[in-house]
Amino acid sequence: MRFLPLMSASLCVAIGICVACTNQNPDQLREKTAEETAAIKRDTKAVADGVKEGLSNKKSVDLNKASRDDLATLPGIDSRKADRIVAERPYASAHQLVTRRILTDDEYSQIQDRIEVSR
Repeated sequence: MRFLPLMSASLCVAIGICVACTNQNPDQLREKTAEETAAIKRDTKAVADGVKEGLSNKKSVDLNKASRDDLATLPGIDSRKADRIVAERPYASAHQLVTRRILTDDEYSQIQDRIEVSR
């Protein structure tokens, strides 16, 4: 019950905003709506393209062949860890990053689907 005055005040503000918007010329209102709709479409497309690129950019990195820079693109792998991965080559399995104490189990779980080992 204590929220009723707050809700009614919010409702009055919302109605006031709507009434203020209707004081515009209908042509101006249509033009403004079209501009805002175009901006929303443009922004939505940009976000969707970014998500699509992020999802498709999950190529595998070979621990035995990848450059230091390629390794550093993996989540949680900085240049120091990338140097250590290179220094500990060759690997028989990707999980050796954990058994050789290069990465923790948590760090390994973040990248395990993006790494592979060739022989």
